[in-house]
Amino acid sequence: MKNLQLKDKSVLITGADSGIGKAIALLFAKEGANIAFIHYHDAKDAQKTSKEIEELGKKVLSFEGDINDSKFCESVVDEVASGFGGIDILINNAGTQFPSDTIENLQEENIRKTFNSNIIGMMLLTKAVFPHLKKGDVIINTTSATAYLGHEELLDYSATKGAIVSFTRSLALQAKPQGIRVNAVAPGPVATPLTEKTFGEEDEDTDKPPLERNASTEEVAASFLFLATDASAQITGQVLHPNGGLIVNG
Repeated sequence: MKNLQLKDKSVLITGADSGIGKAIALLFAKEGANIAFIHYHDAKDAQKTSKEIEELGKKVLSFEGDINDSKFCESVVDEVASGFGGIDILINNAGTQFPSDTIENLQEENIRKTFNSNIIGMMLLTKAVFPHLKKGDVIINTTSATAYLGHEELLDYSATKGAIVSFTRSLALQAKPQGIRVNAVAPGPVATPLTEKTFGEEDEDTDKPPLERNASTEEVAASFLFLATDASAQITGQVLHPNGGLIVNG
């Protein structure tokens, strides 16, 4: 019988109705975890994800709402902690992007939405979860290769991803005395519903890393699994780079 790496762990994931978040949710469920996830107005995809988790024999809780709302975050955390008996792992994965070819065309509304979704909401949810965490528990944030390389069409998105790196490093220092590890994953090009919606399906054939293909969401999810287990017990305040061989600094 397979030795499950996350047996009976309680996991809360944002943005797990599709893309990388869904791949993480399914992989963690296969490894024995019960999954709670937050989605933003994607009920059909969320129902499908919930069904797939249940078919793996694990408990699942699904919440629709905006993590930029602190009251919503607190309500979700209380319900997950009550329903699962605690929270062991937090995966901050939710994000959005609005490309613009020039800073002059950046819309203020979209800048604020990007920051609210990608970093402010992340901090609000983490604040709500943190009192429930204990020694050995884990927080993993999703940043991006754009935090290191930049992106000419994603100025505000890249800025939020850089902020996530700094947030990860700082929170790791703060959480170290409690034995809570905080890390991040910075994927390179990945074909997800968000990138296809933003750039179109042809994005899969452009900007390829040295390995000459974009990563699958399942390949990226494996980095999150490593950071969630004792195999990474000596890693905190760090960023993993499943980016196909892109050279990044920092």
